[in-house]
Amino acid sequence: MKRLFSILAITGIMAFGTVNATTNAASTTTTTVATMTQDDAADAPAQEVGFHQELKKRFIEGGPGFMGIVLLCLILGLAIAIERIIFLNLSTTNTSKLTQEVEDALASGGVEAAKEVCRNTKGPIASIYYQGLDRTDEGLEAVEKAVVAYGGVQMGQLEKNVSWISLFIALAPMLGFMGTVIGMIQAFDKIEAAGDMQPSLVAGGIKVALLTTVFGLIVAIILQIFYNYIIAKIDSIVNNMEDASITLMDLLIRNKK
Repeated sequence: MKRLFSILAITGIMAFGTVNATTNAASTTTTTVATMTQDDAADAPAQEVGFHQELKKRFIEGGPGFMGIVLLCLILGLAIAIERIIFLNLSTTNTSKLTQEVEDALASGGVEAAKEVCRNTKGPIASIYYQGLDRTDEGLEAVEKAVVAYGGVQMGQLEKNVSWISLFIALAPMLGFMGTVIGMIQAFDKIEAAGDMQPSLVAGGIKVALLTTVFGLIVAIILQIFYNYIIAKIDSIVNNMEDASITLMDLLIRNKK
């Protein structure tokens, strides 16, 4: 009987201990979850600091001098790039459609009808067609010279101001590197004035130096993407102009026959 009571007592103690352990574990888990929730809530404002705020902060830390010049390079480069992209898109012509319309006009109404089609069509290819058709009375050789000469004029208009974008691409990282050199010089000047190598003296100058380099490289990368797109677009239009010029000569030769 005593042994039975002893067993029951031990079982009760163990059960009570298990319940306490479970309760403590649950309390600990609840406390941990609450703490994590509070930490997340505390970290939420820090995470809400967006990319623009961080970029603005780093820009100010880099110094208004070189950072302002680098920003000016980005603004001017983007302005020229956007203007060129709009111009090139407006200069793109459906060459096959225009060629068919000119051929039909030559067959039905002659050169004047074909010139009217070119006048009503935008783009350098239509302008080249018009200049060639305008000299059909002078012979095919004169037409070929007019097409080649006016093609060069149209190519110059397509490439207008593109060299400025390449200038800003080269200038932005060079300004960043110059800021890096000046920041390092300032850091060593502080070390020389203090007469001691303290990390706090060097850190500020080095950080400014690295920030100018980073922003200069970012500007160069952005403008390089736009520059490559513009060059590819110009090459595509120029190839269409050359093909269209050959097609025009073939049309005039067939029309003469």
